[in-house]
Amino acid sequence: MIITILYYLLTGYISFLIIRNLLKSKKWEEEILYIIILMPFLLRFFRLK
Repeated sequence: MIITILYYLLTGYISFLIIRNLLKSKKWEEEILYIIILMPFLLRFFRLK
């Protein structure tokens, strides 16, 4: 149970960092890359495998 909670906290934290970088980005190529990277993390965070 504790490992599951830590897993979702880590996933949420990494998602937060990616979203923060996405909002700071000025180039559209980087924004698309961040969105592609973010999708698996959001799916895991919301338990949609």
